[in-house]
Amino acid sequence: MPHAVFKLAPFSGVNTTETPALNENSGVSQSNLIRFQPDPPFAALLQKLGGWSRFFATAMVAVVRALWAWEDINLNSWLALGTQAIPATTHSQLAVITGSTLTDITPLQASSQFTPVAAATTIGSPLVTITDSVTTGVNNSCSVYIPIHIAVGGIVLFGLYPCDPDGHTGSTTYTVYARTQLGALNPAINANSATLPALSTVSSSNVVTVSLPNHGYAVGGTYPLLVSTTIGGLTLYGNFIVESVIDANTFEVIASAPATSTASGVPVNGGNVIYVYNGLGTPTTPPSALPIEASDWMLANFGEDLIACSTSSTDSMVPYQPIYLWTPGQQPTAAVIPEAPPVNDGVFVAMPQRQIVAWGSTATGIQDPLLINWCDVDNPSQWIALVTNQAGSDRIPTGSKIVSCVQGPQQAFVWTDIDVYSMQYVGPPYVYSFNQLGTGCGLIGRKAAGFYNGTPYWMGFEQFYVYGAAGVEILPCSVWDAVFQNLYPGAAAASKIRFAVNSLFGEIQWFYPSANGDGEVDSYVKYNVNLGLWDYGSLGRSAWVDQSVLGPPIGSDPVSKLLFQHETSNDADGAAMQPFFQTGYFTIAEGDFKTFVDLVWPDMRWGKFSAAQDATVQITFLVADYPGDTPKTFGPYTVTQATQYFNTRLRGRLVAIKISSSDLGTFWRIGALRYRYARDGKF
Repeated sequence: MPHAVFKLAPFSGVNTTETPALNENSGVSQSNLIRFQPDPPFAALLQKLGGWSRFFATAMVAVVRALWAWEDINLNSWLALGTQAIPATTHSQLAVITGSTLTDITPLQASSQFTPVAAATTIGSPLVTITDSVTTGVNNSCSVYIPIHIAVGGIVLFGLYPCDPDGHTGSTTYTVYARTQLGALNPAINANSATLPALSTVSSSNVVTVSLPNHGYAVGGTYPLLVSTTIGGLTLYGNFIVESVIDANTFEVIASAPATSTASGVPVNGGNVIYVYNGLGTPTTPPSALPIEASDWMLANFGEDLIACSTSSTDSMVPYQPIYLWTPGQQPTAAVIPEAPPVNDGVFVAMPQRQIVAWGSTATGIQDPLLINWCDVDNPSQWIALVTNQAGSDRIPTGSKIVSCVQGPQQAFVWTDIDVYSMQYVGPPYVYSFNQLGTGCGLIGRKAAGFYNGTPYWMGFEQFYVYGAAGVEILPCSVWDAVFQNLYPGAAAASKIRFAVNSLFGEIQWFYPSANGDGEVDSYVKYNVNLGLWDYGSLGRSAWVDQSVLGPPIGSDPVSKLLFQHETSNDADGAAMQPFFQTGYFTIAEGDFKTFVDLVWPDMRWGKFSAAQDATVQITFLVADYPGDTPKTFGPYTVTQATQYFNTRLRGRLVAIKISSSDLGTFWRIGALRYRYARDGKF
């Protein structure tokens, strides 16, 4: 009886788009926890994936959605993490790890939502004293967001402000500096008491009159109404263009529909102010301060400072997703950058000029999903564009929203739901240029894109993409079915997809929620960039950071909520891994003859080069006469390095091979599996 050698097709990787019968000549049809190792004679060899071990001893309080590694100026290495809402609470956690110590730095937030307006000024001074009897203990480490215009002393307060800039602290009072739209101090010009905007309508007219002392608006300006207000049968909310200015205290805007009744002097929010406070000391001082709520985080470092932006925060009555900053060793919790926009969908730090860039941002308090804002060079406290700085903004002209932005070498990439743009630094006066690179190639989720070796890769709604010398190209995927036909439906699941780089092995991967799961990340698809080969399997990582100052890649498990460092062992944190692969069918004489196999010689690397050759592997044969048949299973046969051969006595027209393992502490790589066979008759 003749012998033959079973060799994996070196050029195809794993292929699920072909049927097992089409994926012949020893192509791989199924996989889990494997990788392809470059090998010049055969292009690539298949081996067990590297294992992982616990990076931090204990589990996190909730599913970790973001990780970021960096080093401070004292050479301390840090890992920042942001979780989704903690079970049984409505709050999230932002924390940092250095060594074996975890420190909770979650921003603290409190709000006063139904407080009568009480503010006072002194003529000639920009200092405004605010009285708030609901939230007490506001001090000079706090910031306050004022989303309803307050007119007092001939000036108007609106937006984010640092509290107590002059050091004044009281139980129920604090101070802020009033500023103009260009950031200059704005002194009070009279002794008028504080008031909120009042709205008036006339039946059958869509003109709404706004009364706001010394409002400062001009025709064509934008008046933002951040609190939904009902008047004259209309519900008003959002940005309104100023249609006419009656006088210094009154202007008119146009509603989308005519009022059904006449109403006069209706104050916004019933005449009550809204204050949102951040940076309120410790979790117990004042008692009303609580950790913020978030479903996800965007993290970056600005030098040694950590930058964070939470998404889907619902801790206040108004849109509020500010940018936070935390400096190692200088503050107990992350604090709001009060000069930055109060609403943002995400941030990154542009390099090399060091500017914080926010997308899905705002100019009025109402979020603009296509707006990008950036601060001055090396100055996170300057966001107002002046001729003397490089702060600025731009609006992407296509798409319905910016899904994500990622900084790469020499430029950043901006993805909307339908297209992709480059964002390149060009210096003053425009600072950045934006160029559309491709359309119909939008991003499926905010963390489904990234760079490897200077090249951007991303996951769209139906394809993977890469931007190379020829522009935007579809990245052909041999396991397309196992991914795009296996996605858990809905935008919430898509937002959990994570792009992950393992630069140690030249691999990029996407972790995603599968259709058979519960909406949480439980699967992955992996692409070896150097070999052009794909594989896939079951493994959930809800956050990931590539090789960094902390060593090999770190990922977060959404089930155990543990942080794991990858490529550190042959096991899954002390438990056995379950790697396997299964080939397509192979035949003799195109299936005209059945095959009889009675003896198999195993050949593998049974361990790492300088380690014991002690792996135990299971080999299973799946045999069928026709592609649609349920195959008969022969095995599994347990083999080791000591196994010279084993007998099978299988008979069929189509034969597939599955190789798997479940032992602890071992490594293997496939070699040349030999088998003895004979023709065994036709039909």
